[in-house]
Amino acid sequence: MDQTSILKRPLMTEKMTGLTDKLKGGKERYAFIVNKRANKIQIAEAVEKMYGVSVEAVNTMIYRGKVKTRYAKSKVMTGRTNSYKKAIVTLVEGDFIDFYGDL
Repeated sequence: MDQTSILKRPLMTEKMTGLTDKLKGGKERYAFIVNKRANKIQIAEAVEKMYGVSVEAVNTMIYRGKVKTRYAKSKVMTGRTNSYKKAIVTLVEGDFIDFYGDL
């Protein structure tokens, strides 16, 4: 797998911003939606190649899809949200990723 097939997109939420702010020692944390088949070593290599930083640790978690129901005029509609894998990447002290640098 190449790095573009491993890293799908960065995950920018308020919770991730708060998690980065809480971490002491000048280390930065970033979250990515990744390929379900990618392991921690592949994720770390992809982040290092794509952003030119050094990765200290990778934590992964798999979110299962949920069944959702909504009521329409004519009937009850059910569907399912997608399942995905999320990786939280901790960088070494002093490194950071600037997602908005080119804008």
